[in-house]
Amino acid sequence: MATRRPTTAAPYKCTECGWTTLKWVGRCGECQQWGTVVEASEPTGFTRTVTAMAPGASKRALPITHIDTTDAPRRTTGVGEFDRVLGGGIVPGAAILLSGEPGVGKSTLLLEVAAATARAGRRVLYASAEESTAQVRLRAERTGALHDELYLAAETDLATILGHVDEVQPELLIVDSVQTVSSGLSEGMAGHPSQVREVASTLIRLAKDRGLPVIIVGHVTKDGTIAGPRILEHLVDVVCHFEGDRQTSLRFVRALKNRFGPTDEVGCFDMTGAGIAEVPDPSQLFLGHGSPEPGTCVAIALEGKRAMPVEVQALTIKTTAPNPRRIVNGVDSARVAMVLAVLEKRADIKTSDHDVYVSTVGGVRFIEPAADLAIAIAVASAMTNRSTPRTLAAIGELSLAGEVRPVTQSAQRRTEAARLGYADVIDNRSATLRAALRDVQMRVKARPGDDVPQF
Repeated sequence: MATRRPTTAAPYKCTECGWTTLKWVGRCGECQQWGTVVEASEPTGFTRTVTAMAPGASKRALPITHIDTTDAPRRTTGVGEFDRVLGGGIVPGAAILLSGEPGVGKSTLLLEVAAATARAGRRVLYASAEESTAQVRLRAERTGALHDELYLAAETDLATILGHVDEVQPELLIVDSVQTVSSGLSEGMAGHPSQVREVASTLIRLAKDRGLPVIIVGHVTKDGTIAGPRILEHLVDVVCHFEGDRQTSLRFVRALKNRFGPTDEVGCFDMTGAGIAEVPDPSQLFLGHGSPEPGTCVAIALEGKRAMPVEVQALTIKTTAPNPRRIVNGVDSARVAMVLAVLEKRADIKTSDHDVYVSTVGGVRFIEPAADLAIAIAVASAMTNRSTPRTLAAIGELSLAGEVRPVTQSAQRRTEAARLGYADVIDNRSATLRAALRDVQMRVKARPGDDVPQF
């Protein structure tokens, strides 16, 4: 009788989730991560135990009420909009990950942060693993970021970067980027998940041991997520995303994770030929500057905790085509289609025989439900050829029943509208779309010679 061969442990396993396989594969069959399947160690036949070790005096556990935080005050970066996102500044020992699309301006922003920190008298080490020092110097000359306390090093080896830290003794370390730095303690080329994990964990350990804040630049994949193992986002204290449209100069920094502050703040920047500039009050960026025309209405958008006015424009053209065109830009096409249906059914404004074009000013994307009422008023204004006054703003979500529903942070939106000079705010206090259009009509003056239906 044949005997069954003893089973052996699978020789390959995933370093992310522990999934095992009998042969090497490039992608884990469990967590779907690429490059994380490595050869497992041979079984030794005995179990290792960990011996307890007495902690040192400096690392002894203390009651949480006895922990001293006076040595960890926030330090401003000198860039107010970046400080806003971080929660007021950088905490000593914090590890910050900044991600963004290629060419969006991550290096330009961090060079400005480094220069502002250096001007405040704190030494900064900028370790560039993607550009030479001459390239960084040329950009610094163009943006006015030259300072003697700003040190540059073009290095891709992690051990050499740590040597620069020992030599320069900076108060802020910037590494650009984690996917281009490699460590001799890990196999694989730079950018491999094991290399990214090793480099990030070493830099984070450096930050915690020395109280040195570290800003790490991270690449993103095609779908916009941060490249590398997911553990990278778990290790760092703050994850920021730098985003913007290449067709416009406007850029936003959002906090996706922040252990030291809120995650609903947004920093606004303007990319110019002389570098990146802060936009502390972006209220004028998304408004038209001409005379009031039919088909426009201002809505109050909410970016994080910041309320800002956005002008919604609509254009309607009579058509005999069986399928009228619906072209939108900056707003949700599905919500525009719903608003047009509600206008025709609940407010008797026929749009099924018109081509309708809806867009926002300044290239901003306004896809939250709070834009519904402004879209409806803009389309109604275009259909009736009545221009809304400059002092009118609309805030509200439309239901299929024609109700105007309240939106999040409505009180803050109304306060911001009043601060910016919008005396008339149409919102859920009008109850229905038909009532909201009547409230608008009371504030609209007919143009001379017009003979068109009212709202």
